[in-house]
Amino acid sequence: MYVRDAKNRDEAWLLDAIEQLGLDDVAFRSRDYVIAVDEESNDRAGFGRLRLHRGDEGEENRIELTGIGVLPEWRDRGVGAHVVERLVDTAAADGFETVYVLTDQPEYLTQFGFERVDTDDLPPALSDRLTEKREFLGGGVVGLRLAVDDFEMPSRFRTAFKDAEPTGGDEPSESAEDFGIDPDSATYKYDTGR
Repeated sequence: MYVRDAKNRDEAWLLDAIEQLGLDDVAFRSRDYVIAVDEESNDRAGFGRLRLHRGDEGEENRIELTGIGVLPEWRDRGVGAHVVERLVDTAAADGFETVYVLTDQPEYLTQFGFERVDTDDLPPALSDRLTEKREFLGGGVVGLRLAVDDFEMPSRFRTAFKDAEPTGGDEPSESAEDFGIDPDSATYKYDTGR
């Protein structure tokens, strides 16, 4: 399992996964995403993105981690943790000292060192974005921030990610009934009547 930058060919998959998980795709650009991929099967397991918020004149730019999602069959395998880690590392490499997240699941991110931010203390661009996200996800959305050097990855996520495999496994077999065919009364083109 590894995390890589998204490629153009990932765009359709990303849009489908975002819709499936009910995440917002405001200002969608596939190149802003990273994707967790199983190196054996090449299955995509999770994703997330960085969104730049340009500051007004005299105000610094801010970076937001957003659109973080893990497909249900890959949850509890450290996938989301590694996506978050990659996004934080990318933000640090781009010169940002602090990253922000607006989420309705703050307890997940606090285990990595994120801390809650009062709405009044959010930069203006993120305060406006918080209002948008609350309209989309509901009133439980809060702001979090993290100094990029303070990111901590719990060891259990490293171990789980190293040997991650999806749950479920076998695909259900398809039967004639799945296609609306009654196998007892159907006739077939080459049926000889025997």
